[in-house]
Amino acid sequence: MQEKLIILRKKRGVTQKQLAEYLGITEKTYGLKERGEFQFTLEEMFKLRDFFGKRIEDIFLPRSNQNGDKTA
Repeated sequence: MQEKLIILRKKRGVTQKQLAEYLGITEKTYGLKERGEFQFTLEEMFKLRDFFGKRIEDIFLPRSNQNGDKTA
């Protein structure tokens, strides 16, 4: 699941349908990708980066805590 992406989308007040249209994919496909059942393409990642004004790694990669462990 792309928890950080869901949080960003909700903070921005954007629906899955709106982001799907922005990416040029169906709402169903977007939902599957947001839940982690399918992967976003690199092009889609760049579009989401531009849309949210965040680095790709800040959207898609888990955070590391001080011990080097990965967290969501």
